[in-house]
Amino acid sequence: MSEQEIPPWLREQLTRLQQLQQNLQAIMMQKQQLEAESVEIERATEELKKLEPDEVVYKSVGPLLLKTKKDDTLKELDEKKDLSNTRLIVLGKQETRVKENLKEVENKINEMIRMGQGQGQGQAGNLGNKSNT
Repeated sequence: MSEQEIPPWLREQLTRLQQLQQNLQAIMMQKQQLEAESVEIERATEELKKLEPDEVVYKSVGPLLLKTKKDDTLKELDEKKDLSNTRLIVLGKQETRVKENLKEVENKINEMIRMGQGQGQGQAGNLGNKSNT
């Protein structure tokens, strides 16, 4: 079936479906990156806690290593972890909404195709049959 044979309403819904799928993929990638960052922060925190209070600690700032205090670094890592957790919660909510929207659009497309078949519109009906094979 050529693009011209696809009814405009169906083309619009398919475009929306594709956009939602891309959004979901981007959200999931961001979540994966944040989860990896959280694991890294947790490991760094555990290692810092093993150190004596007066041991020298360095942190990476761009291409430099700067001398810092253990307690300051622990506090900074805790704040970073809190921020990551907050962002993960927000991304989780966005993921849920996008999944719900995806389901709605898929149902709408299927319903429109079924309605097209019921009215004897061969083009929409053929499209529905092709997607099931």
